[in-house]
Amino acid sequence: MKLTRRTMLASGSMAAAGSVLGAGALADGFLPFEGIEEFALATDAYVYGYPLVTMEMTRRVMTNVVKPEGSRGPMGQLIKLREYPDASFRDVTAPNADTLYTTAFIHVGAEPWVFSIPDLKGRYALFPMLDGWTNVFEVPGKRTTGTGAQAYAVTGPGWSGALPDGVEELKAPTDIVWILGRIYCTGTPADYAAVHAIQDQCALVPLSAYGKPYTPAPGKVDLSIDMKTAVRDQVNRLSAVEFFTLLAELMKRNPPAAADAPHVAKFARIGLVPGEDFDASKLRADFAKRIPQIGFDRIMLQFKINPAMKEENGWGYTLKTGLYGTDYLMRALVTAIGLGANRPQDAVYPTSFKDAKGEAYDGASAYVMRFPKGETPPTRGFWSLTMYDKDFFFVANPINRYSISPRQNLKANPDGSVDLYIQSASPGPDKESNWLPAPAGAFKLMLRMYWPNESDPSILDGSWAIPPVTLAS
Repeated sequence: MKLTRRTMLASGSMAAAGSVLGAGALADGFLPFEGIEEFALATDAYVYGYPLVTMEMTRRVMTNVVKPEGSRGPMGQLIKLREYPDASFRDVTAPNADTLYTTAFIHVGAEPWVFSIPDLKGRYALFPMLDGWTNVFEVPGKRTTGTGAQAYAVTGPGWSGALPDGVEELKAPTDIVWILGRIYCTGTPADYAAVHAIQDQCALVPLSAYGKPYTPAPGKVDLSIDMKTAVRDQVNRLSAVEFFTLLAELMKRNPPAAADAPHVAKFARIGLVPGEDFDASKLRADFAKRIPQIGFDRIMLQFKINPAMKEENGWGYTLKTGLYGTDYLMRALVTAIGLGANRPQDAVYPTSFKDAKGEAYDGASAYVMRFPKGETPPTRGFWSLTMYDKDFFFVANPINRYSISPRQNLKANPDGSVDLYIQSASPGPDKESNWLPAPAGAFKLMLRMYWPNESDPSILDGSWAIPPVTLAS
């Protein structure tokens, strides 16, 4: 018996499949009714493992160098971005042009690593630490631990031992850890220099070398790793067998959380068992070729259907980033469009694909985003509006401006309101301070709100509303 999506919906069989297939999952053809539950489980497993596989692929690309250079550096060595990324940057989706990253990948399974932060002298910064599943398990920084000098030992699962005086333990749930530090910078030559000085005082060493002279070994380059294709594209083009084989290997060193156990136990039916190699013989060959595309489509569908997504004036956002619990779909969505997202207390990322009338953004038109007097985004850190192309990468433009914020010395209107001009051509010299350049074609917008106000007005409790983006008159 063969069933189309229409007949499945009519008969209620979609629910029997566990409600795991996206709206367009079956639109490209037929699936046999026999085995549909296995197909549902396989797409569930794809969604579940997408963050861990993406984190590993990101780690491979970003650490596949001999020494730190640009946005890449060997395992266990700090990468210190000296200027904002430009339109050629493809290592991470939805990069920002407001902070200078100070990052590193470490493996903490064999030995803890000690990360030291110098006195920030009041400057806004945060150093979130992500586990292999993209959960932000710790966030040293101005909001949480202040701006004084600090030292932390990042320890792996099951580690126990003594630490030097003045070093605080931060226990990682997985072997893979990504330290994804961000230090606010205005982008002027003087401020670049000030942040560079802070970056140069940050330190990362294995515990056994703490307090001793230490020179990291050169990294080893694996020529088989694709260093040009965007990581998301590399993940998405993996076959189902390649994806699950890698996922199974990664789960040996990065075990699922205890709360995931009931969910993960079901995957044994399709050959995926934590701690074991993937058994490809249990994955139906006629399903395998469809799983990656359908799994990814289902992830992206969460923009529209996930109950944790909020809609306001053409903007969609969630207050469920950084810590996802068992919302595996939201975790995968954030991985796909903004790997490395912070907890909402540190940052909220409203995103818009369409204007106030529901029309997709097009650089052939001009748009305006108006903040009434005194109603710019309420933050204790900073806010900015960033322009992305359809794939969430920066857009090349004649003034090399990828985001706009108060550091552009925005001009207010006579009534005190502030207009942001979103268009491909300059709005004119008198308005250029408020111009966010757009591409000729499709684009997307992201409003970053770092350290949003905890109370009125606040996006966290809904007491501050995001203004719509409208067509310019």
